[in-house]
Order: sequence, then structure tokens, then C-alpha cells
Amino acid sequence: MIPKLKCLTLIIAIFAVLLSSTNLITTPKSPSLKQLLDFALLLPSSIISPIISYTISRHHHKKRPDTGKTTSICDDFKPQFPPVEPNTTSILCVDRNGCCNFTTVQAAVDAVPASSSSNTSTPPSQKRTIIWINSGLYYEKVMIPRTKPNITIQGQGYTTTAIAWNSTANSSGGTFYSGSVQVFSDNFIAKNISFMNVAPIPKPGDVGAQAVAMRISGDQAAFWGCGFFGAQDTLHDDKGRHYFKDCYIQGSIDFIFGNAKSVYENCQLISMANPVAAGSKFIDGSLTAHGRASKEDDTGFVFANCTIGGTGKVWLGRAWRPFSRVVFALTTMSDIIAPEGWNDFNDPTRDQTIFYGEYNCSGAGANMSMRAPYVQKLNDTEASNFLNMSFINGDQWLQPYNS
Repeated sequence: MIPKLKCLTLIIAIFAVLLSSTNLITTPKSPSLKQLLDFALLLPSSIISPIISYTISRHHHKKRPDTGKTTSICDDFKPQFPPVEPNTTSILCVDRNGCCNFTTVQAAVDAVPASSSSNTSTPPSQKRTIIWINSGLYYEKVMIPRTKPNITIQGQGYTTTAIAWNSTANSSGGTFYSGSVQVFSDNFIAKNISFMNVAPIPKPGDVGAQAVAMRISGDQAAFWGCGFFGAQDTLHDDKGRHYFKDCYIQGSIDFIFGNAKSVYENCQLISMANPVAAGSKFIDGSLTAHGRASKEDDTGFVFANCTIGGTGKVWLGRAWRPFSRVVFALTTMSDIIAPEGWNDFNDPTRDQTIFYGEYNCSGAGANMSMRAPYVQKLNDTEASNFLNMSFINGDQWLQPYNS
């Protein structure tokens, strides 16, 4: 068998295992093997291989060398829970193979007591619930309502733990509702886990094919070492103040969008837009689409010390709404960035109201000599307003990773 065909056959077989092991092979809404294959071929091997390896290994029973008896896969299950103070924190355990009290993430969320107060601006002293998720692929749609603040979702690494679903704007009643995971509560934290939307990758101009991996709509949320995988509209950074650290975010068109006020630090932004021929002026993707609708909106996206790479030819952002505000600082940009850098959504009237700034970026895509005229090259003083955690009032709510 030729190597390429052998590789494709192996990937198909792997995803057959994934589907059968999650009892989803006959579920009407499950993606087809072709859809999963198409999506898998665009994932870095460093992401998909560990999840696949873990899934397969967990479904092999083994025999004890001394007795020859078949044992349960749960016999060696020794979860490494983080140390907690029982008076302030509780832990719920999720394992897809039944080695915990819950086999799905949504079941664990459902078990978290709802806030008894109608005021969901919960004080920091309220008890936190950590939903500890064992390695593996959890194929389900997850929703955390406003009445359940202070939840932490903790995986075992964004290359080994993932929640995936395949809703689209067409299938779910709109882009905003297509998220594989949707979070509406405040004080949410996610650590070391990936969020994926494995819907078919849309072609340019496809209607209703937007597919969100994560929608975050609560205030004061933090994501540490997380992965976000999709194509168009991967991460719906909807509203509230949010912090993303050491995250991997992949998509093609507007793959970070919304009207939140967020800081992205040390993140990798990877375009999976179709490759463009050398010298072509065709633009087939955009990293951001910030939705600030008026000058009174205290919102914006800041990217600091990030890296940009991947395929295609993309804009740093386009003005989804008239007062869109995005800043890239100290970021390394590959040559996939279009020379003009940004797009006003083909509406020149927005040129006077949008705020697009760049500060001390590097790489082939950071050359500002051909940038659109409304783009601002920030000086040290101007940039300092965005390079401080006070931009999201982080000094008031953001806790260290190990807290």
C-alpha cells in the first residue's frame, strides 16, 4: 500500500475506533467518518496523535502477569486531583470509560448546585467546583448556565483532553448557538483542555456553515493552556472580561470574534485558510472580527507576545461592527498576514471609528509600510494602556494559575 493511502486508511480506522468507543456510531447527529477525516487532516499531529493514542490504549483490556486474569481499565486509575481546601472547593471527576462518578462533562455540570441568588455577580468567596476531566475525547455539546458560577474545567493537557461537537449556524439556529461548549456563568476557568467543532469545513461563501468551538459569555473568565479548534468562527469571545494564557487557537475566517474585553498572552494563532499562490492578492481569512458597536462600549481584544502562523493569506482583523478595537503587541507574525493588515468590512465609513493598533511586532507579516491608512503604529505610552492587566481589571479578579 502506498504511504499516503496507508496514512489515510489508518486515520479512518482511528476515527472508527473513536466513534464506536463513544457509542456514537449510530447517533443521528454524529459526524460522518469523512467529516472527521477532513477535519483531522488539518489538525497538527501533535494535537490529534496523543488523543488518539490514549483513546485506543484505554480500550484494551490487559492481563495480570501473575494470574493471567483480565482486569478492568479502572484498576490502575489514579487521578491526580489538585490539592484543594474542602471548605471552599469541591471536585467532580469525569472519565468517559466509567472510572469516575460521571462519564460526560455535561452530567458533571448538571450536578453542580445552582446559585440560590438571583444576583449572579457572585462574590469570590463562594465555593468553587472543579470538574476534573480524564484524558480522552468527549463527544458532546456542553452548556454552563448563568446560575452556575465559579466552575473550573480541568483537563490533562490540551493535546490529550478534548470536548468536541459538530453544530453549525444552520443546524443550531444561528452562529451564536453553535458552540460545542457554551459558558454563560461568571468566574469560569478552563485549564489544559481543548474545545473543538468538527463540522464540515466551509468553502468561501458558504451560508450557515459557521461553527463555534467555544462561546464564552460570562464575566471574569480565564483560560490557561487551552486549545480551540474549528474553521469559521472558532472562538466566540462574546462578552465580559477574559484572559487567555498559553492557548492554541486555530481557524480560518473571523476565528476569534465577539464583543468581549480580553487579553491574549503568549498564545499561538494558527490559520488553516487555503494556501494562496505566491504573488496573489487574494485574501481568504481573518484572525479577528471584533464587534464593538459604539464608542461607549468598553471592549476590545489585545494580543501580547503571541505568534501567528499557518496557511493562506489573512487579515489581522476586520471591522465586524463600526467601533471594532484590536491591538497586536510584541507579536511574531509570519508572511500569511496581508500587507494592508486589516479590513474595514468594505465600509469606508468605519475608518474613522475603528481602532486597530500594532506595537513592536516582528516577522515577515509585521511590516507596516503598506498598512491600511487607519491603522495606528502605537508608541510606548499608547501601548502601555493595553499591556497592563488593568485593561481587563485583572488585579481585581484574576487569580494565579495554581490558585
